[in-house]
Amino acid sequence: MRLGPFDTSRIKVRSSNDGGGGGGGMGAGGIGCGTLVIALIGAVVFGLDPMQTIGVVQQVQQQGAPAQGSSAGGPELSEEEVCTQNAYATEACNALTSLNDTWEASFERAGVPFEQPGLNLFRSGVVNTQGCGSATSAAGPFYCPADKGIYIDTSFYDQLAQMAGTGGDFARLYVIAHEYGHHIQNITGLARQVRAAQARNPGAANRLQVAMELQADCYAGMWAGKNRQLIEPGDLEEGLKAASAIGDDTLQAKSGQGVNPESFTHGTSRQRMEALRLGLEARDGGACDVFFEGG
Repeated sequence: MRLGPFDTSRIKVRSSNDGGGGGGGMGAGGIGCGTLVIALIGAVVFGLDPMQTIGVVQQVQQQGAPAQGSSAGGPELSEEEVCTQNAYATEACNALTSLNDTWEASFERAGVPFEQPGLNLFRSGVVNTQGCGSATSAAGPFYCPADKGIYIDTSFYDQLAQMAGTGGDFARLYVIAHEYGHHIQNITGLARQVRAAQARNPGAANRLQVAMELQADCYAGMWAGKNRQLIEPGDLEEGLKAASAIGDDTLQAKSGQGVNPESFTHGTSRQRMEALRLGLEARDGGACDVFFEGG
């Protein structure tokens, strides 16, 4: 995908250690954002009835008290230094610039206040968030709603390339765009309604969690679709392979477990692929709300 260069005046980034090279975690250990608290969208951004688009949050396993700062204790890097420390960091900053521009424009058209997320890059270690405790690389990429931060262990990208059989850039962009989707779900302000829905109907919590993840996949596709002129041949195939590789059924089967739909948190490979494609082909902002139809 032909992304433009990052603009540090329009993004918030930090490095949670001394950088290093490349990628780890959204599908192997904790299966991505499922490790931290995530809020869900209401289509308030698109002028729809928020009561028809509620979902659920997933409580996390925190590995320590909420903490601030980096995990490695290295010197604080400027945003320019963070974004140029390696190729993966530069790509992530380019993507964040595009995601901010795309989603901010959508919010502006809807007359809804917008707040950018922060991007936190680390590699093969422990990261301390500012609102969700600490997490290891096993958590994979995740979004922390308390500090509105996207956390990416860049070593995950290497793992994803092995799992998906592709090292293409669009597979990596899909990851950050998915986590950005959780930010969209969070800043619409429906987290309280989501928690209330979970409390009212605990039996639906798992189904709603899967719906939330599929919607984030759909939003990732929607971002790409809104920038269709930047898509290159092979990008769609790369994204679909990545989505397939991190489906719950595929991950369970590869780990030697029996496939257990009751324990799914993100959806099957087929569902994730279909959600990404739905976003790419979406004609309006409400297309990704389909996962919550029927309550």
